[in-house]
Amino acid sequence: MELYSYIIVVCLFFTTSFIEKKPQQKEKSKQKEKTTQAAQKEVQNKEKATTIAVKETKEKVEATLKVDTLKVNLKDVVTQIDTLENYSFKFYKKNAHASYYHQKFHGRRTASGKKFDNNGYTAAHKKLPFGTKVKVTNEANGKSVIVEVTDRGPFSKVREIDLTKKAFMEIASNKNSGVVIVKLEVMEPKK
Repeated sequence: MELYSYIIVVCLFFTTSFIEKKPQQKEKSKQKEKTTQAAQKEVQNKEKATTIAVKETKEKVEATLKVDTLKVNLKDVVTQIDTLENYSFKFYKKNAHASYYHQKFHGRRTASGKKFDNNGYTAAHKKLPFGTKVKVTNEANGKSVIVEVTDRGPFSKVREIDLTKKAFMEIASNKNSGVVIVKLEVMEPKK
């Protein structure tokens, strides 16, 4: 009987100690969960901060590029105004058809040997010498642009001058049209 009571006491001891350990283990697992959740939140906060920093940097770079572009354009305008005072415009042709270069020519060499840039202010003309500056005025809306002849063409009997796409879009009323009726004037230095 003593053995039987001893076994019962031992069983009770292990049972109580096992039951007591479970709440401790639960507390430890809760603490582990809290620390992992805190670590996950910290990682998410760092990711958000990094994403925000990247966006802010990107916005600053884009703003700087826009400002730099504006500075360059303003310098071009000021230079163009200064040089326009030293030039006169000689009438060349009225009711001329102007079109623009296709994008596939961008980066290719022109007849003058210069590299073609569709974002610049150049043109192709059949007869005018290379380097001639021409004022092209849209007869419908009065908008004008000054371009430099760097290429030969257009190779159509109907058209008189091919402009870069940028120059064409500046004077065109309808951006979807491919041809505009223009007046051409050649820039000559004042004597």
